[in-house]
Amino acid sequence: MTQSPLTEFNLHLLSEGTLYRAYRALGAHLYREAERDGVRFAVWAPNAARVSVVGSFNDWNADRHPMRLTTASGVWEAFVQGIGEGTVYKYRIESRDGRYRADKADPYGFAAEIRPATASRVVSLDGYEWADSAWQAARAVGDPLSRPTSIYEVHLGSWRRKPEERNRWLTYLELAEELPDYVHDMGFTHVEFLPLSEHPFDGSWGYQTIGYYAATSRFGRPQDLMHLIDVLHQRGIGVILDWVPAHFPRDEHGLAYFDGTHLYEHADPRQGLHPDWNTFIFNYGRNEVRSFLISNALFWLDRFHVDALRVDAVASMLYLDYGRKAGEWVPNRFGGRENLEAIDFIRRLNEVVHGEYPGAAVIAEESTSWPMVSQPTYLGGLGFTFKWNLGWMHDMLDYMKQDPIHRSYHHRLITFSLMYAYSEHFVLPLSHDEVVHQKASILGRMPGDHWQKFANLRLLYGYMFGHPGKKLLFMGDEFGQWREWNHDQSLDWDLLASEDHRGQQRWVRDINTVYRAEPALHRLDCDPAGFQWVDCNDNARSVISFLRRGGPGTAPVMFACNFTPVPRTNYRVGVPVAGYWQEIINSDAQLYGGSGLGNFGGVESVAVSLHGRPQSLTITLPPLGIVGFRAPGPESGA
Repeated sequence: MTQSPLTEFNLHLLSEGTLYRAYRALGAHLYREAERDGVRFAVWAPNAARVSVVGSFNDWNADRHPMRLTTASGVWEAFVQGIGEGTVYKYRIESRDGRYRADKADPYGFAAEIRPATASRVVSLDGYEWADSAWQAARAVGDPLSRPTSIYEVHLGSWRRKPEERNRWLTYLELAEELPDYVHDMGFTHVEFLPLSEHPFDGSWGYQTIGYYAATSRFGRPQDLMHLIDVLHQRGIGVILDWVPAHFPRDEHGLAYFDGTHLYEHADPRQGLHPDWNTFIFNYGRNEVRSFLISNALFWLDRFHVDALRVDAVASMLYLDYGRKAGEWVPNRFGGRENLEAIDFIRRLNEVVHGEYPGAAVIAEESTSWPMVSQPTYLGGLGFTFKWNLGWMHDMLDYMKQDPIHRSYHHRLITFSLMYAYSEHFVLPLSHDEVVHQKASILGRMPGDHWQKFANLRLLYGYMFGHPGKKLLFMGDEFGQWREWNHDQSLDWDLLASEDHRGQQRWVRDINTVYRAEPALHRLDCDPAGFQWVDCNDNARSVISFLRRGGPGTAPVMFACNFTPVPRTNYRVGVPVAGYWQEIINSDAQLYGGSGLGNFGGVESVAVSLHGRPQSLTITLPPLGIVGFRAPGPESGA
């Protein structure tokens, strides 16, 4: 059951900011009892003079179903007899000075009308029979830091469309028939959905959230989304949901100026108005707002079984001067620019989520050098599980766009990330933000002729999967989409008629397979013992080589990358283990569209010390290619 009584104790917890399942007490809840057949409504509007439930059931007449103020907590309540699932409603709120009257969607509503309509809709979240208990149990005892994590980022409205049916998007149920099989076949371990909370504007991609508790009705019912997630779990695929607690839009029917006052947002625009996005910023110091947001995070794990939340725009939460000039922001009580209330909220959020759901993850999109983002709160950190490594992303894309003849002068761009690779628990993202706003697609940014563009892309992905950190690719990147992403169109699946794009897709499938199969590539992702340079100083030839390790009893893997179109024969690298090193990946294989240069399946080491190691290999480095070799066994003493 989703509801709980609106007791004095619950109202007390709400007012102190610790009602972490507030969605069970507030919002619209169905009752089906002999003497109580209808819907109980409850809304927090402490500064309103009058609140009524209005909707299709009473001809939007505010006099028909006025609500009563329960206590000093500011929660209004009403029970409407004889209405049921599907009822469309809003709250009509009138201010104490009589100057403000607005019809508001339910902040805790479980569903909404499809845009451009804006009302909430009464639904029950009960009735779906989950079949993912084995998945949930395994997640609870697993360690996200050591698990292989390769994420396929998806915008549900444009992954596939039905051009023959007026270019409509797929429903949750239709996606459940196609997306899990595709993600499983491609070897990804997780999908990450761009925000699925209700939003009025398609072009916001979900980041302008109105209905925080309402799975968008664009694609179907809440239970249909549950089914999609359930099928993904049954296929062994985790689900990450983009979540937006940093800001909310100013639409009149939403949270803004909710009860005639700045209830959810700060009243002072220097604190409450986001200058870059023209949106409102949550008042993280208000207890009821903290309950609203933390309850929402738990709601998606409780009711929709998501495995992780990716928290959008964390930097904008942390800094009071984010996007502001001098004089446009209010310092904290110590005179600094840190948003102390937001920091406290973030830490509590992460403590609650990790406490309630062991094995679940909370991932920060944090674009600055704020320290200890992914360290536990008891050590002074913010408590996130992971942080997006945007520094690696910018450096790599800057490097890869260089003509190879100039890359030797930019060598630090591919090596600098290892200076800080273990300062946080990182995810390496090539996300939706990198394929929009005239940035070009990832493939489109690669230099050279047609063949070299694909070779560069395979090399980029190969280095990404060898580099410490979890992985994320946006949909379409896996097969080399040429054009920028357009949220109103399907991906260009017809490109797979070309052997180049099929080869690119096979490359991503195969490096996913190797990444999951080799403990050296993921088990010590967050431990400095998991990485060691072999040679990072061969900038003259734009070559790097390095070892990945998985700890005791596991075989190390050695990678060598050639960032020029010049093949390197008889290239020697030092290795720690004697014997036959099997070539487990080669981005230049003809299967992927390469030229076919390689090492005939592997190389036997010789007892010639090099790079501080007792053995060495003489290998062929293909043009614009990466090769990876697995040692014949664990290192001595490992």
